[in-house]
Amino acid sequence: MAVINCPQCNKKISDKAKSCQYCELDLVNVDEDKLASIKKVNIINKSQRIMTFSFIAMLIFCGGFLYFYWQNVQPGTVEYYASVSAIIVGFFMYITTRIQLILLKRRNK
Repeated sequence: MAVINCPQCNKKISDKAKSCQYCELDLVNVDEDKLASIKKVNIINKSQRIMTFSFIAMLIFCGGFLYFYWQNVQPGTVEYYASVSAIIVGFFMYITTRIQLILLKRRNK
């Protein structure tokens, strides 16, 4: 008995199982068209999740940047370190998520 990943939810299940115990996908009646459809939906969901993280990263970056300039933050204060940290973290999160998105699109061509 081997352990495989469910095509829909990607959780570990037995290769002898007739249906997934997590998402209840009927594994007996799954054909190639259904598997291709499930794979496409999973790719779209992953892409949307990455885009959401990218949006959050952009909000963190813009929030830190706007706070830094609108509040006239003085160097050495807590506000200064918080806003600069938000700018740096938001920037690197954004770049990381965009790279992940590019790699996901290249891998699935």
